[in-house]
Amino acid sequence: MKPCHLLPCLNPSFSHRWFFGRHPSVRVRSFSAIKPQMTSEYYTFGPYKISSKEVFYTTPLSFAFVNLRPVLPGHVLVCPRREVKRFVDLTAEETNDLWLAAKKIGGQLEIFHKASSLTFTIQDGPDAGQTVPHVHVHILPRKAKDFKNNDEIYDAIDEKGKELKQKLNLDQERKDRSLDEMTQEADDYRKLFSIPDSLFL
Repeated sequence: MKPCHLLPCLNPSFSHRWFFGRHPSVRVRSFSAIKPQMTSEYYTFGPYKISSKEVFYTTPLSFAFVNLRPVLPGHVLVCPRREVKRFVDLTAEETNDLWLAAKKIGGQLEIFHKASSLTFTIQDGPDAGQTVPHVHVHILPRKAKDFKNNDEIYDAIDEKGKELKQKLNLDQERKDRSLDEMTQEADDYRKLFSIPDSLFL
């Protein structure tokens, strides 16, 4: 009896197909490894629509997307799919999923950006600096001396948020980073969550 063969094949959309079977007859088993199954063209982030092109990681309860105005390279946001204004209003399942997603994403982005640390932060409510009424975690890869005083990063996040609140209007075109630039970044990040071929060899 000949051994079972395992032949990985990646297509450009990052959907992995694995071929199992004895040569020459091959059975096909297919599953999506990293590209989220988009149910619509947009994700809802408070009153705003986030193009699926900007989203690089999804779970059944959370999604992560690149930032229109990043404070540092790799500054991304993770939020629950359900529109929830305050952290206390998340279900236990949503809370667990959000933080597990943040943990996984942070670990990959730290390596990708050759950083040495991570900042995770939530501005929970308007008086805490929340500018979009939808719970979200900021994840920022950190390097030595990226800010003169380490805690200045929180002021920078607040300032970017205030600028966005003034500029992001549903009837206005985004004029900060281009969609093409954000799409390319999201494409790069999606590759970080592929299933390593080495696990299947």
